[in-house]
Amino acid sequence: MIERGARAGLNHLLLQQPWAAERLRAFAGQSVEFRCPPFPDLRFRVLDTGLLDRAHEEAASALVVKLKPGVLPFLLARDEAALKEVEIEGSADLASTVQYLFRHLVWDIEEDLSRFFGDLLAHRLVSESKAFASWQREAATRLAENLVEYWTEEQPLLARPADVEKFCRGVDTLRDDVARLEKRIGRLESKH
Repeated sequence: MIERGARAGLNHLLLQQPWAAERLRAFAGQSVEFRCPPFPDLRFRVLDTGLLDRAHEEAASALVVKLKPGVLPFLLARDEAALKEVEIEGSADLASTVQYLFRHLVWDIEEDLSRFFGDLLAHRLVSESKAFASWQREAATRLAENLVEYWTEEQPLLARPADVEKFCRGVDTLRDDVARLEKRIGRLESKH
């Protein structure tokens, strides 16, 4: 069931962006496997059209992509840093193409909404959604900044960076002073 939904979603994206299906056509007949425990493995075979179909169980995968469950939400949010947590085994050319598609293949939600609501309303819905998401990010950033200021200035729970730097300089100075004192003590002991 998950495989069918994932395949339908990916094929929808490939149909929306014909250049993406064209890139995959070079790998027709090859299979790609995605592993992300505890979810079932997803295996897709690239068709001559560049779309995806269910891969045969007995066929070996040309590419295996291993994902840690914790990284999945970050990948879905298109976080580039999350790519470092992905293990890839198999065809380097196919892996490069899959990575390229991950970075550049985007869902044209406005196009899909326009089929149901018309172009004008679809554009308005997408614009308002983007504005709302932007507002939420800005509000979260302002809240975090205000909490940091409150916890460092009004209700000291966090140390200010300048105070931490001053403390570190003091520790360095103390360490150097102790080292000099140890040398002096060593010289005095060696004289007696």
